[in-house]
Amino acid sequence: MTEKRRGKRPLFSVAVPFYNEQENLRALYGRLCRVVGGVGNCDFELLFVDDGSTDASLDVVRALAAQDARVRYLSFSRNFGKEIALSAAIDHARGDGAIFMDADLQHPPELIPKLIEGWFEGYDDVYAQRRTRGGESAFKKLTAKLYYHVLARSTRIPIQMDAGDFRLLSARALAVLRRMPEHQRNMKSLYSWIGFKKKAVPVDQEPRLHGASKFGFFRLLNLALDGITSFTTAPLRLATILGALSAAVALLSFCW
Repeated sequence: MTEKRRGKRPLFSVAVPFYNEQENLRALYGRLCRVVGGVGNCDFELLFVDDGSTDASLDVVRALAAQDARVRYLSFSRNFGKEIALSAAIDHARGDGAIFMDADLQHPPELIPKLIEGWFEGYDDVYAQRRTRGGESAFKKLTAKLYYHVLARSTRIPIQMDAGDFRLLSARALAVLRRMPEHQRNMKSLYSWIGFKKKAVPVDQEPRLHGASKFGFFRLLNLALDGITSFTTAPLRLATILGALSAAVALLSFCW
């Protein structure tokens, strides 16, 4: 592959954005070490992105970096949101590809070797596709399914159903994302928009190890609206049609 560094083992960045995950980070680090230690012929760095945590999460990561040279971290001055944290990870990931995952262990690190297999097969975007969504309410499962169907029907770009941020992106896919000028980003939409050769790897999402999700109903709703409005012109077309119909009705009423 063109992305393999000539004469060297491929390097992968495991990028983990987090916000107030002090109870989960050491457990995640332990599982990551066991997984990457079992992957031969590859090198790894563990890139943690602190999205302005107010607990001891950053202290945990600093301690990990002091004992393990593979650990790198970025720290924000405040909470900017997961999409910005993912963008920072994309900008700072090094090597031949980056694997993005959450810090709450809903994304099982044991899937990483399967993602890397897809990279060796020549895929630029190897994404985890949820078969089950452990630890989520029936309402959240229903709204997530509805969101993906609405997004798929409102655009001509192929949408990866039931896929989140847990994925491996090749160096050239990362390079394209770095050049995109958007500041208000919806990464799930951008993964589809950039194209490239994609492969789905089935995964059973696990429940959170500790704590509660930082994404409440209204935050998820805002994220969904960002995805729909930034990824398709359907809302703009609908507004135009409704405006034209309203103007026609007003004109007819005036004539009458």
